[in-house]
Amino acid sequence: MTDTAPPRAVFRTADAATGFTAAYDAALAQWPVAPEALDLPGDFGTTRVHRCGPQDGPPLVLLPGGGATSAVWSANVRALARTHRVHALDLMGDVGRSIHDGRAIRGAGDLMHWLDQVLDRLGLDRTHLCGHSYGAWIALGFALHAPARVDRLVLLEPTACFTGLRPGYLLHALPLLRPTAERLRGFYRWETRGAALEPAWLELAARGAADFRRTKVVMMRRPRAAALRALTVPTLVLTAEHSRAHDVGRLAERARRLLPHAETAVLADTSHHSVPLRHPDAFDGLLLDFLGRPAGAARTQGSVEGAGSRSRSGTSGQ
Repeated sequence: MTDTAPPRAVFRTADAATGFTAAYDAALAQWPVAPEALDLPGDFGTTRVHRCGPQDGPPLVLLPGGGATSAVWSANVRALARTHRVHALDLMGDVGRSIHDGRAIRGAGDLMHWLDQVLDRLGLDRTHLCGHSYGAWIALGFALHAPARVDRLVLLEPTACFTGLRPGYLLHALPLLRPTAERLRGFYRWETRGAALEPAWLELAARGAADFRRTKVVMMRRPRAAALRALTVPTLVLTAEHSRAHDVGRLAERARRLLPHAETAVLADTSHHSVPLRHPDAFDGLLLDFLGRPAGAARTQGSVEGAGSRSRSGTSGQ
């Protein structure tokens, strides 16, 4: 399809639109596997999808965190696309090249309808689904909405799924209510404890924060405990060791207690905003191991050290 950029109306100025488009292209150029760009029409607008990997590989849909865009998976797609047909989405109503010029998004139900339509347009009756942060909240909501369409579910530092955000994180995020590029960079420096982030992606995120007018980010509400206990989709919950967004121990414990088919793992030396770019091999290895296991196979109960992670399986009724 012909490449498109969001209409200038979502930007503060024409120069901002030009700068964002250049930054987006530069960040996407960091992908080591050249993706196919798709613009899929639907009720809410046009969804940008970047697709790569073997055509006969099992499908894997990736949902980024808020403001991160599909470009954030640059460090992961080489490994993931060796075995899987990867579909990386720009979220509808958020920063990126998905164009929200159709129906209004009024709540979580509209996002579920949006993702249903995207999977239909991609010809995917069923898929593996992985999301980070806000994208993880959408992914979990979709698994609850349409469990028959989700083979396995991976939630990376999930926001508003099992626990709330730490008060200190929310306090530091307050300046982003009036975002600028420097405020976003400063917030990321604080949350990642100064960890280096991929420069082209960071430039894109900063430009998105400063100049992109998001049309809708849905207010996140935690799913009901009864709904979570009824979910039968095998789920991997990954937390970041140094996350300043979450109490990762509490998040993991609650996920294991509420989800009957969940296991958790901690990604060492990472934070909420440094994943999935930091230490990608550890994340990729855990994800691919989980997706590749035979149905019904699970890790042994307990803690496992190694490969930059610590994992633990849950059991029903915890």
